Amino acid sequence: MLFTERNISTATTNDVAAITALLNSAYRGESSKQGWTTEAHLIDGTIRSTEEDVTAVMQKPGSVILKYSEGEIITGCVNLQQHTYKVYLGMFSVSPLQQGSGIGKKLLQAAAEYAQQIECSIIYMSVITLRTELIAWYQRHGYKDTGERIPFNDDGKAGKHLQQLEFMILEKHI
Repeated sequence: MLFTERNISTATTNDVAAITALLNSAYRGESSKQGWTTEAHLIDGTIRSTEEDVTAVMQKPGSVILKYSEGEIITGCVNLQQHTYKVYLGMFSVSPLQQGSGIGKKLLQAAAEYAQQIECSIIYMSVITLRTELIAWYQRHGYKDTGERIPFNDDGKAGKHLQQLEFMILEKHI
């Protein structure tokens, strides 16, 4: 796959540890509070994903993880999973210290390029409904609320929910 942004490439199993650390630092614990995408106020704990989770997602048929690297350091990532004519976007993360620098926009653009390359016309995602700033950011980038809501069940692995949570589904036609 070729992408407009030269810092973006497809992650490999050699990147699992770095991607897992990035996901955890962007979403959970004290380090995540340095950025604006933290979920630490909603979900207690320091684990969002394990290396086993990331490896399983990488090995799933129709799934790819794109990484944004600056030299040898991975500062952003996104998982894309093909479902017929749609692509599910998940595990979208930018290092808390790099948030606001344009990496997220570049990863969203690469996701759209990827979807077009595999002949998919819709990208969709699930976002915690209480994440209003994040939802607004996605909406500024062309994503729309489908009206669909899905319960976010506390699985006991990825942190303890501090309140009842649900996902909203956003999508963008490309």
